[in-house]
Amino acid sequence: MSTRGFDFTQLRTFVAVAEAGSVSAAAERVFLSQSSVSEQLKKLEERAGQPLFVRGKHGVTATPAGARLLDHARRIIAMSEAAFEDLQGRSLDGELRIAITDYYRPHDVARVLKTFSEQHPRLRLHVTVLPSAVIDSSAGDDATFDIGLSLRIVTPARKGSGRIAAETATKGTVIRREKLVWVTSADGEARPQPPYHLVLLPTSCQLQRFVVKLLDERQVPYLISHSASGVAGLQLALKAGLGVSCLNESSVGGGLVPCAPSVQLPPLPAVEFHLLPGRLGETQLVSNARDALTRLFA
Repeated sequence: MSTRGFDFTQLRTFVAVAEAGSVSAAAERVFLSQSSVSEQLKKLEERAGQPLFVRGKHGVTATPAGARLLDHARRIIAMSEAAFEDLQGRSLDGELRIAITDYYRPHDVARVLKTFSEQHPRLRLHVTVLPSAVIDSSAGDDATFDIGLSLRIVTPARKGSGRIAAETATKGTVIRREKLVWVTSADGEARPQPPYHLVLLPTSCQLQRFVVKLLDERQVPYLISHSASGVAGLQLALKAGLGVSCLNESSVGGGLVPCAPSVQLPPLPAVEFHLLPGRLGETQLVSNARDALTRLFA
């Protein structure tokens, strides 16, 4: 009798390709050659009896069958990891409060948190979206969250230090680095002209304060055409063609495009996402959860 079901390693590779959007990018994630990744996908598609991806110049997209298998594969992997954590005595049981910046992978963060919940089914998870400055400044027993994930702008260190420094001095675990880009509507004016119409967040957002300061220092003419309350509102305003703004790469979704190089806007630095370090006297549950989130968020 032939074995029913899918190969677990092939499923992991399949998920990596789906999330990375290309075989080459996935190969780096799973530490395999591109040929090995392609071979695993070929065997998986043969097992499934139908194509799982549509290949194109800019990468791959899941077919309807691939999208269905992707949901199954993520649950299978989450259940496997949950079982492993349980047998290792690291299963999370209790209540956990997470504060997170809404710049972090806004198109994908819900899935990431869902995966975390599936890996730890006995964990009661509470998630709050807060400005990074608020997350970084919160400390001590009176904090409203147990674990914080914030965005920080990477700027050149002072002359003579010989390294890159984050805008804030708070220590933490860097889990992701992304470029900042100027973006505008895909259906809007291809080459915005000065004075540039800016779509911004409130001044409590460090990234928006940085943008205004940068333009002022470079004497770039601009007008503030719209103020949004969060990244989702910012994206909607940009898609509506209300102006240009600065976003991290993972926040640039459908309907938005980077401004053309010919647009005379100043170059931008990178940003880093940090998990805040543990607090003095925190519980073992929070420490274990931070370790698990570090692996998942990265």
